[in-house]
Parts: sequence; structure tokens; C-alpha cells
Amino acid sequence: MVWAPGRTRKHHSDQGGPISSETRINERIRVPEVRLVGPNGEQVGIVRIEDALRLAQEADLDLVEVAPQARPPVAKLMDFGKFKYESAQKARESRRNQQLTVIKEQKLRPKIDQHDYETKKGHVSRFLAAGNKVKVTIMFRGREQSRPELGFRLLQKLADDVTELGFVESSPKQDGRNMIMVLAPHKNVKPKAVKAEPAPEA
Repeated sequence: MVWAPGRTRKHHSDQGGPISSETRINERIRVPEVRLVGPNGEQVGIVRIEDALRLAQEADLDLVEVAPQARPPVAKLMDFGKFKYESAQKARESRRNQQLTVIKEQKLRPKIDQHDYETKKGHVSRFLAAGNKVKVTIMFRGREQSRPELGFRLLQKLADDVTELGFVESSPKQDGRNMIMVLAPHKNVKPKAVKAEPAPEA
């Protein structure tokens, strides 16, 4: 790595594009002195910025400001391009391992027939097996609103039927003309890939 005094090297990502960062490196660090940290984490002490830049050049490394708010600012000797690349790799790996929770919705009527109930239960089971939460809504119409216990019993039955896949995260609650319950997958249920299907009708 060779860079001339007064110039700031440009680093590129693994895709070949420039890395944008607000972190100040090399000649961009415009303070009279810094608290210098060596490449292996050793404390060098407070040194003039000119000396810190010279040490960075001699070690074929970058001078990177890691704690700009400190007095004086803390700067570390490192390969900034390698650091950015490894940070991006770790971020990608973290996103890959992170399970994003999606809330699906399933709507039922309080007087649903058994066939339709089995169909709806199947959808809920697939959602939970895929690692998603499910918002189950019972829709009351007309005189059905005076019989909220019908909706409550239906939601309880559904929760019992899918208990191996999920649990009641939010108990049934009346919300206007609807009753809502939220089911969440058990933590030990590994998400399964599900085939794309048309959204079930309410």
C-alpha cells in the first residue's frame, strides 16, 4: 500500500464500488494530536497528528479516527479497506441469520362451517410453520355482535388445534365489530419454506 502525503486513499468494496463512510481517515483527521492505538490494540499514547500519519505510512496502514468525541480524539492504525470489508461481511451474515417476523392475517366468521374452518386452520398452520405470527380476526355482523362468546370459543378452539406450532401471544379482544387474537410460532419451530399461494379469501 503506497499513498503520498496529503492524499487520502480511496477504498473499494468487494463489488468494486467506493465505500462511503463518515469515518475520518488519514489526512481527513484535522486535529493537532490524537490518542494513538496500535494495530493490535496496544496504547501508543498521545502523539502529534504528523507523527501518527508517519507511523501509519511506515506500517503501510491507515490512521482511522475511532472516537472523535474524545479529547483528544482516539485514532487507530489499521487496514481500513479490510476493516470495512469484514464489517460488511459480518453485517450480511447477521442479516442472514436474523429471522424476520411477518404478521399474517386470517379472517373467520363466528358461524363458519367445518370445511371452511379446516381450510382456515390449514392456512394458520402453514403461516406458523413458516415462522410467521398470525393475526386471527373474527368478523361479527348484525345480531352476531350480541354473541361475542361464539367468537371467543372459536378462537380458543383454533389456538388449541395449532398448539404444537404456536401459542396465544395476544388473547382474544373485542375491537368494534371484530374480535382479534394473535398467535406466534414457538421458538423451537424451524421456519419451513412454503409454496406461494393465492391469498385466501376472507
